Amino acid sequence: MNLQIDILSKSPVYKQIIDQVTDKIDAGELMVGDQMPSMNVLAEDLQVSKETIKKAYSILRHRGMIESIQGKGYYVLNNKDAGIKILLLFDKISTYKQVLFSSFASNIGDDVEITIRLHNQDIDLFEQFIDESVDYFDYYMITPHFPLETQIQKRVKKLIKKIPNRKLIILDRFVEAIAGNYGLVYQDFEQDIIIGLNQGIDGIRKYNKLKIISMPGSMYAPLISRGIVKFCSENLIDHKFYYKTNHTNLIQKGDLFLILNSQLDVELIEIARIAKMHGFVIGKDIGIISYNESPINEIVLNGLTVLSTDFEQMGRLAAQMIREKEMKKIKCDFRLIRRTTF
Repeated sequence: MNLQIDILSKSPVYKQIIDQVTDKIDAGELMVGDQMPSMNVLAEDLQVSKETIKKAYSILRHRGMIESIQGKGYYVLNNKDAGIKILLLFDKISTYKQVLFSSFASNIGDDVEITIRLHNQDIDLFEQFIDESVDYFDYYMITPHFPLETQIQKRVKKLIKKIPNRKLIILDRFVEAIAGNYGLVYQDFEQDIIIGLNQGIDGIRKYNKLKIISMPGSMYAPLISRGIVKFCSENLIDHKFYYKTNHTNLIQKGDLFLILNSQLDVELIEIARIAKMHGFVIGKDIGIISYNESPINEIVLNGLTVLSTDFEQMGRLAAQMIREKEMKKIKCDFRLIRRTTF
């Protein structure tokens, strides 16, 4: 295939191979059905390890550029025949991420090819996905949710900067120190909670005390908690934070609970169970507000009140940027959705 390896290049050898094979396919030098050199032959020709060739072929296969046929070897599979290629790099699939994706998919149109990868808030896995996919997709949509430790955040920013601004859309969180004309649809965890609570201030004042349940593992709880403290201080709201639900006399008549973990975590179930044991009516004797909207909230406890960013809007705006080829930075709407628990 007449590939050239530059040992002085900062680009890894496997990526040089991927880039050159991709360029040859795009240029028509390699056609659909052409046979690729075997890994042993190419490794010998380029004087590199077989593992390097194996990694390059594996990524090319993953991208749909080549295929392997048992007992025969590797063949060129396709060129850029699909529509717009979009990579969604989500941290995890949750009910509200499904709302986001459904909104995006219904607004983006039919001439697209969407690939979803879950990095599970693992920075090493995120790096692997970025390195494997750079230069292949037309757009990259990323939810950059990772532990807030300084070193991890530095790696996140460095990896995101590998993606050209014109192809990048960051969702759900604003990442500082990423400059340029990229797309961004985000929520502001500290300020949004103040906005949402202010929408329900009259109802909140009817309760004796605001009790905030913030369990370990809630990544943005420190930011949200700062906003709650500001709101309560400005409005003279009696409040207290709880980091476990086994406190004696946790629930008293006239309490309002704000649960920062997701809607169906054990904390919500435990509070509902204790309330039932005491004979308290939720929405009358005590109140409950949860965090992040999902369709099931209309059913939970006959209607669960939530504070949430608008994930449907987030997906729709991301699709609009791609369809109109115009990158913008937009803060999503955040609101209190009142139901029977408050």
